[in-house]
Amino acid sequence: MKIDGACLCGFIKIEAEADPETTTICHCTDCQSGTGSAFRVSIPVRGATFKMSGQPTTYLKTTADSGNPRVLAFCPKCGAPIYSTSPGDGVRPSYTVRVGILRQRDTLVPRQQIWFRSARPWVAEIAAVPKSSFGTVPQVHSRPKEA
Repeated sequence: MKIDGACLCGFIKIEAEADPETTTICHCTDCQSGTGSAFRVSIPVRGATFKMSGQPTTYLKTTADSGNPRVLAFCPKCGAPIYSTSPGDGVRPSYTVRVGILRQRDTLVPRQQIWFRSARPWVAEIAAVPKSSFGTVPQVHSRPKEA
């Protein structure tokens, strides 16, 4: 399947070929820290099919939870995560693309969850959390509410 997308500000654009069956939720602590959330949804793509416009900023995580070094790429303007890959020069054998930047994200349903031992305990119960069609962030009060 052809995938394409862009970061939040549009500076970085990508396209590639991917197998939707490989869409994965990762619960490792690196993905939690890297997203500022409980998990990350990604899809691996072969390096030969990966095309990108714009130059990302990269960070080398010398020892990921897997024990392997990983290069993490971000938009230098908006900070959106774009992909991770193995360190090295030139086209890498594969890239793990962040599903949230892809136009096809609605059709890329996760097929597996990895590093579940690091999952936040509440993740399994998320379906029970009340839902809203529109976002309203709870307000922070300068002093506690009186009972």
